[in-house]
Amino acid sequence: MPSQTPEKKPARTRRRTPAYVKATRGVKNWREASEWLAWRDIEDIECITPDQAGVARGKMMPSKKFTSNTSLALPSAVFMATISGSYPEDGHGFSYPEDDGDLKLMPDLSTLSEVPWESDPTAQVICDLVNKDGEAVEFTPRNVLKRVMAAYARKGLKAVVAPEIEFYLVKKNPDPDYPLTPPVGRSGRAIGGGQGYSIAGVNEFDELIDDIYHFSESQGLEIDTLIHEEGAAQLEINLRHGDPIELADQVFLFKRTIREAALKHDMYATFMAKPIQGQPGSAMHIHQSIIDKKTGRNVFSNPDGTESPAFRHFIGGMQKHVPASLVMFAPYVNSYRRLTPAASAPVNVKWGYDNRTTAFRVPRSDPAARRVENRIPSSDANPYLALAASLACGLIGMNNKIEPDEPASTTVNDNLIELPRGLIEATILFEQDRELVAMLGESFAITYAAIKRAEFETFMEVISPWEREFLLLNV
Repeated sequence: MPSQTPEKKPARTRRRTPAYVKATRGVKNWREASEWLAWRDIEDIECITPDQAGVARGKMMPSKKFTSNTSLALPSAVFMATISGSYPEDGHGFSYPEDDGDLKLMPDLSTLSEVPWESDPTAQVICDLVNKDGEAVEFTPRNVLKRVMAAYARKGLKAVVAPEIEFYLVKKNPDPDYPLTPPVGRSGRAIGGGQGYSIAGVNEFDELIDDIYHFSESQGLEIDTLIHEEGAAQLEINLRHGDPIELADQVFLFKRTIREAALKHDMYATFMAKPIQGQPGSAMHIHQSIIDKKTGRNVFSNPDGTESPAFRHFIGGMQKHVPASLVMFAPYVNSYRRLTPAASAPVNVKWGYDNRTTAFRVPRSDPAARRVENRIPSSDANPYLALAASLACGLIGMNNKIEPDEPASTTVNDNLIELPRGLIEATILFEQDRELVAMLGESFAITYAAIKRAEFETFMEVISPWEREFLLLNV
């Protein structure tokens, strides 16, 4: 009996997983979002947005509900609250809305990513806010930055930025009455200061840093470099240059990431500007250049490689308007403890080539990479507002052709003080700069100034140890 050859079945075609599903960060539309979430078995999604302090606010929901055209909203009061959770009094143009109406959350699907520290599969997405008419809410931080970027776009320009964020690792401190202290590293000893660029200092926290890299990679966040700074357990992360809104999103997420990684290792990460007395403050330096959208050319350089008028005018605008925008770079009472004479944190508005004592440093570079580093912002600043303010000052300078003074070639941060020395002075100066207010938006300026006045008054209610030590028995 002849053997029968079994009939061949048609080969099963294996569906290739689309690249957008495998991508760690961002999709283009809701169909792609559904597939992205399903491929990862995501159960919950955090719909978040930065408030005026840069704190993540929002709602969590099941992923199936997220993709079913659910309408999300937050009360407008969320964006009028102080860092302590209170609200400003009416006055100085500010009036608390009587109805406290809702603002609609609009997910930006290009920011969709995992939340790698959660035990259950969880994703996050950054949202913008619109009012009931669908118009962008002017006083919310991400929209403030978008407003400034739109002003650049109308000129045919695009900004490129690269933030550098410093922060401290500290022992857990559940009682705020006690000072912060450095943590113990792998050597078993508390970390001391004077460790600038020390590889051994970085290695003290190997496992924590591994988690930071792992968490960042899972979210599609790109770290350029990580170093140990001068302070005790003070680290700095540098991000790759790019679009200001994308970089502000990254700083927003990095702060969450670093705090979560630190908690996993039983310590805190803090972005306070001056967390430990006697130690250096923490900055968020911002490198800035401006690109012609048509040609892709850096407008800070002429075709022959020399400095352009736009370069000088950008610096001139910063020199003139940064003092009025300081409240966005140094937003809390503590921020001004970092900005002191004879320190690496500038209190001047000078500029210079590779001069770290100036507010605006021009790093050595080839013409295509010519940029201006704003060294004033503290790491406690909301990244959206700090970038918006810095780029707004430069654009005003270019629009008005403001000439800078001559570059400083010597130390200029000893006795020269050209910035407000406290929060209330900075707030008043901010309100008076009408060009800056117009660039950022009137409703934002009124709301933000009201919040800062309220925070200052709350701080003034606190009696400090210094007052008890030197005034209690001596006055």
